[in-house]
Amino acid sequence: MDYRKFGNTIIVRIDRGEEILEQVRQLAHKENIKLASIQALGAVDDFTVGVFLTDEKKYVPNKFHGSFEIVSLHGTINTMDGEFYCHLHMSAGNEKGEVFGGHLNRAVVSATCEMVITLIDGTVDRFHDPQIGLNLFRF
Repeated sequence: MDYRKFGNTIIVRIDRGEEILEQVRQLAHKENIKLASIQALGAVDDFTVGVFLTDEKKYVPNKFHGSFEIVSLHGTINTMDGEFYCHLHMSAGNEKGEVFGGHLNRAVVSATCEMVITLIDGTVDRFHDPQIGLNLFRF
């Protein structure tokens, strides 16, 4: 991974073989990011995305292997109990144009991932809502 900061924006290149969430975590710790939005594109060959089953209050993981283009990757960096928290969703398409996506659990870059992180001045923490089963924004 390499990156450059321009004011409140960080441009990031995540390299082949690197896992996206881990690289975001490392960057957030290094730059002390408490609140930001993320958008990205690129290519992955191994990723897991989940779908939340609201009635059961759990995620079902879907794993994919092969050649995929990230057609959309977006979300937030913030905190939960004052610690790093990242919530990303990703959609990726295969060679047939079929697109699969959901809550990002893991994604390994196959070529490159170009990411733009927009820093937001402030903090928004999260709390676990047992009724819904998700970690929600706490204002």
